[in-house]
Amino acid sequence: MSVLIRNARLVNEGRVFEADLRIRHGRIDAIASSLAHLPGEAVLDAAGQYLLPGMIDDQVHFRDPGAPHKGSFASESRAAVAGGITSVMDMPNTQPPTLTLEALAAKEQRAARCSRVNYGFHFGVSHDNLDTVAALDPDRVAGVKVFMGASTGNMLVDDLPALERLFRDCPTLLLTHCEHTPRIREREARWQARYGDDIPAEQHPAIRDAEACYQSSSLAVSLARRHGTRLHVLHISTARELELFMPGPAASKRITAEVCAHHLYFDDSDYAALGHLIKCNPAIKQRADRDALRQALLCGRLDIIGTDHAPHSLEEKRRPYRQAPAGLPLVQHALPALLELVADDLLPLPLLVEKTSHAVAERFAIEQRGYLREGYWADLTLVERLAEPCPVAQQPILAHCGWTPFQGRSFRHAVRSTLVSGQLAWHAGQVQDDCQGLPLRYRRA
Repeated sequence: MSVLIRNARLVNEGRVFEADLRIRHGRIDAIASSLAHLPGEAVLDAAGQYLLPGMIDDQVHFRDPGAPHKGSFASESRAAVAGGITSVMDMPNTQPPTLTLEALAAKEQRAARCSRVNYGFHFGVSHDNLDTVAALDPDRVAGVKVFMGASTGNMLVDDLPALERLFRDCPTLLLTHCEHTPRIREREARWQARYGDDIPAEQHPAIRDAEACYQSSSLAVSLARRHGTRLHVLHISTARELELFMPGPAASKRITAEVCAHHLYFDDSDYAALGHLIKCNPAIKQRADRDALRQALLCGRLDIIGTDHAPHSLEEKRRPYRQAPAGLPLVQHALPALLELVADDLLPLPLLVEKTSHAVAERFAIEQRGYLREGYWADLTLVERLAEPCPVAQQPILAHCGWTPFQGRSFRHAVRSTLVSGQLAWHAGQVQDDCQGLPLRYRRA
């Protein structure tokens, strides 16, 4: 299939420029100021629209296998392409967890059958599989994920000898969820003594506070420096943690940091209206934290923006605090929410593309994706700046859980088309269900 995208404003590698772009055999064949229409070629007129490399989401929980009432690769990948996301890396805390090569192969097979987005998988860590982790083929997985706090089952690894071994022996990029569990448990017990099981949702950032994050993330950075680990710290949520990370381009660093869309968009004032709908780990914190995270994108202390898409049913979210699960469905609306920062002149559009596409491709060494370059896979998103803000409620919710924390909000940009590996995946308000995502490949020494 050959597709010609005409009259677009391309956003790529720090530039915004007008050009045409041709796709052939799934890849970008040509980029030029004007390209002639070839016989039989499909044409997309992108006049007035920005053409971006598709967002590469380094952190999703598609709940597959193990929790079909929350989501699946089929349902959540459909929501992702509607939101301009073209590739995802799925987390290991599924049922069964991705702690063995057999579990990894089973997830790869499931995605190959039904994913609308390109896909990769992070391998999990427990006390029982450290030998398996040390022997991993770095080209087989997106990364290795360790929960240094806030996990379920046997995936919490927070004792120092096991962490020392992991940071010393991990053969590829190590990703960490950093919260100090003993502090969280002590604080939750204190709030439970005051409120019983019905702790107000707005107390979540007081229980999972900035100190709990800093104690764990500072330990991770210290271990990485001691062992020379390639470390990527996920979902930074506090201003204090930013001092742990160096400014500058991600390509020059062994230690990088990610921030999530919801920590850039919401703050503690939103708990009053949204309650457990924005309960997540680590917690959404104060406005000062949110504003510091936004500023840290500009100087490069934060290298990547992800979603941590983690759907739960509304019934589960309506339970009392201690029973209500943490996590938000985000892939459909993350990019439009981030474009609000662009609309408010808080984040340049080329820098947003750097944090959601270029830097992700570089940090995870993804082969031939993440840029608008001839010869690269055609993972593309067409975005339009609207004349009037569009209410989120006017769009169907495609995530299986059927709700979004952005209900009641309006966005000033809309995703018009998404192409995945050269295939039209989202166009004219519809998912194209004949699109099939491909496995991500990595170029690692």
